[in-house]
Amino acid sequence: MTRFAKHVDRSARELVEEAVAAALADAEVAAREVQVAYVGNAADGIVSGQESIRGQVVLRRTGLMGVPVVNVENADASSSTALHMGWQAVAGGLYDCAVVLGYEKLDHRERSRSIRAYNATMDLTELADVFGPRADREPTVLMDIAGAVSSGDGSDRFDGDLLAQVSVKNHYHGSLNPCAQYQSVFTAEQVLGSRTVAGPLTRLMCAPMTDGAACLVLCAADFRHGRSGRARIAASVLTSGRGDDLRRLPGVNRAAREAYDIAAVGPEDLDVIEVHDATAIVEMFAYERLGLCPYGEAGRLVRDRETWLGGRLPVNPSGGLIARGHPLGATGAAQVVELVWQLEGRCGARQVPSAKLALAHSIGGWVGSDVGACCIHILQR
Repeated sequence: MTRFAKHVDRSARELVEEAVAAALADAEVAAREVQVAYVGNAADGIVSGQESIRGQVVLRRTGLMGVPVVNVENADASSSTALHMGWQAVAGGLYDCAVVLGYEKLDHRERSRSIRAYNATMDLTELADVFGPRADREPTVLMDIAGAVSSGDGSDRFDGDLLAQVSVKNHYHGSLNPCAQYQSVFTAEQVLGSRTVAGPLTRLMCAPMTDGAACLVLCAADFRHGRSGRARIAASVLTSGRGDDLRRLPGVNRAAREAYDIAAVGPEDLDVIEVHDATAIVEMFAYERLGLCPYGEAGRLVRDRETWLGGRLPVNPSGGLIARGHPLGATGAAQVVELVWQLEGRCGARQVPSAKLALAHSIGGWVGSDVGACCIHILQR
């Protein structure tokens, strides 16, 4: 993967070329041996105007042109959905070698385009009803919704001090990651003192706008080329939320349960996790939705520092979206890149010792009262 940052002077194509070349070299696979490419991108149509054939455009100089290119858009879960599709194709015997790519170039001289790209991950008709006709250009709509999640909730899992500790953890982890956008350590006082965004959320509790690309090479077990990787996909699950049906389990819960069943493991077996921490609130929700703790006990995990490096169950050793950055369509693939590196023991100062089982939690968009999409991948060494 590239470093995630505001790459003012680099194009989306340049970022993709860096990530693809590095992934192929690391896998010791030649471009001519790749049989299909799945390309996840959420917002290039809004930001650059490239509405169609985005994958073909960014892959033109990578040596992969000529293979089937499947363009995948599923909001923030675009590249994790692309990985799910690539896994289906390889596991089903259609291909032996697939490239899965996620990329996003959100930085634009017209900041309103970047804001529109973020807000387009929600139902714009519904937003217009609630926030008015300029909802798609309102910079705080996403965070207003995240802040409203905790409105009126008296439980300590949304306490401002606890949310600050989630941010402190992720920024510390990010300081150990050369691919992270933010590589600075912050105190809880600095997090709480940063600009208020919505509800209890401050700027340092929220993922920044980011550019970047991440690439994976996915091979069948009997593929005869390249190096023998130490990580395999034990489960890949994609769900969509049920909108306003509050009687049913949310999409994340259903995806997690199905993934655990497929991999024949439970949350107690996990060694390292990457969750979709668009905000500190979302990370704490994920603890409960993924079964890392009983409902209402996310605050305990934070207070006891169980999710820090060195804790019982490290979460977001990469720095997560809050510190690593959140280039929408690249985030899901980047989570899995991090976890593969963890399982192969390649993470240096942020390495989780003897990691053998990892989970990536990626969500995309918001519809009614539930996520638009959720991907869970369980990886095993």
